[in-house]
Amino acid sequence: MSEEGEKAESSKLPVNEKGKLMTATSDENLKDIFHMIRMSKTPAVINYGASWCRVCNQILPTFQDLSKKFPKLSFVYADIDECPETTQNIRYTPTFHFYRDGERVDEMFGGGEERLHDRLWLHS
Repeated sequence: MSEEGEKAESSKLPVNEKGKLMTATSDENLKDIFHMIRMSKTPAVINYGASWCRVCNQILPTFQDLSKKFPKLSFVYADIDECPETTQNIRYTPTFHFYRDGERVDEMFGGGEERLHDRLWLHS
């Protein structure tokens, strides 16, 4: 298990009690996470970023910290270079997608700790 989180290997999204951030490690893994989001109906946020993206690297620690403040949400990080097929429609990094009842209900482009906090509060 990496410091950034854990892989989604179970059949449902984990309850986010300790601020765990799941990391999608491949296209197949991200497809499994999408399936879990649809089936579990748990509110979730996916952060699409890239290792070469300066803003992504700046917001990732904040994203992990915020996962502790919003325990009702499931937090997922997906690197667009590790999941090229499933992220081919992502045009900006970072991009945040928000899910409720298995459906994407909102998205946010770019960084900004306060913007991200407010959007998470809105969807929690």
